[in-house]
Amino acid sequence: MATSIDVFTKVRAHERAALIDAARQSGLFPYFHTVESPAMPIVEMEGQPRIMLASNNYLGLTADERVMSGAEQALHRYGTGLTGSRLLNGTTPLHLELEQELAQWMGTEDALVFTTGHQANVGALGTLLSPADTVIVDSADHASILDGALLSKAKLRPFRHGRVDKLERALERAREDGGGTLVVIDGVFSMEGDLAPLLEITSLCRQSGARLMVDEAHGAGVLGARGAGASELLGVEDAVDLRMGTFSKSLASCGGFVAGRAEVIDYLRLSSRAFLFTASAVPAALGAALAALRIIRSDEGRQLMSMVLANAAHLSDGLRQIGYATLAGTPVRTASDNEPQSFITPIVPVFVGDDWKAGLLWRALYDRGVFTNCALHPAVPPGGALLRTSVMATHDTVTLDRALEAFAEVKDKFEAEHGPLPTGEGRQD
Repeated sequence: MATSIDVFTKVRAHERAALIDAARQSGLFPYFHTVESPAMPIVEMEGQPRIMLASNNYLGLTADERVMSGAEQALHRYGTGLTGSRLLNGTTPLHLELEQELAQWMGTEDALVFTTGHQANVGALGTLLSPADTVIVDSADHASILDGALLSKAKLRPFRHGRVDKLERALERAREDGGGTLVVIDGVFSMEGDLAPLLEITSLCRQSGARLMVDEAHGAGVLGARGAGASELLGVEDAVDLRMGTFSKSLASCGGFVAGRAEVIDYLRLSSRAFLFTASAVPAALGAALAALRIIRSDEGRQLMSMVLANAAHLSDGLRQIGYATLAGTPVRTASDNEPQSFITPIVPVFVGDDWKAGLLWRALYDRGVFTNCALHPAVPPGGALLRTSVMATHDTVTLDRALEAFAEVKDKFEAEHGPLPTGEGRQD
């Protein structure tokens, strides 16, 4: 008789168990810390005020009275929840209004709202792809893209982050696979804040006949004249087949959407299991997202986008002057300019390299009143640990300068005790 294997064994013996246990015992575990106030430039966290440099609230709209009013009005009109899927009894006029305005914003024929951003990627990729197809992804794409690709059972061909030559080779191999080919790319990569070279990517997709989907989660509401994301900024909207976005960043809520041709969106509406078999988003989330979208599409929205990018440049410049390794911006070409231009996003990475050093640096800043995100493998490549900082339009220069003072003080003491940190620009390989 075969001996049964306990499937829970892995929870006690996974490869990082010892490191996590040591981090917890040393007070260096950087995750699941309790925030006791709204996502503002300064938050209450575990009994202390701390400068928030770890929020995706890029435009600072989560505490905006108009956004909160949008949530409140939806709450009073539709209640706390819709208790059903969009297919059966969970679609409201609020969904339809939001989808219409999202499509207008993205410049597409239609859009479909999902309950979460993760479900938007999983639901689109898991539905549109089949085992006969090939999906090509950047190795730094968001986990939800990988999850959707795996769910579809399509042949997965990842290429090295940002390497257009590797993408070209993957497309050549995909032609030998048979079936259709879909390239899926983050417009702005979530950990390092760099932009995808979409002009070159769209050209390769056009030459090979591959379809292209761009995840605009961190670009929508930040980049481009309309704030429609990296595709708009780089002038390639007409060459992108599908655009994905979330509500949990600039749109100050929770949810996700996919935008594109009406026939594709309608197919997802009727076929995507991640859409059909989950409860509709709570009305308050939809009301908040719609209110935030209308601010973004106004003159005030353009001002907020300008402010957040100015704040990102200020923080990035300050960190480099102190001696931290970070990005000065991503040099990419646009459809209107053959010469590369350098673009900065609200995500400002601080490259560290070693996991343990990253935890120590995170804790030193936390104790000094600055909260950052500590990104370790698999969120970044092995040996690529970094502190992910991000800014909001509502940060002021005084607050950012206080954060930079903390970074400077911490660096001197840290390097005296633990050795030098990386310097320069870009990922430290």
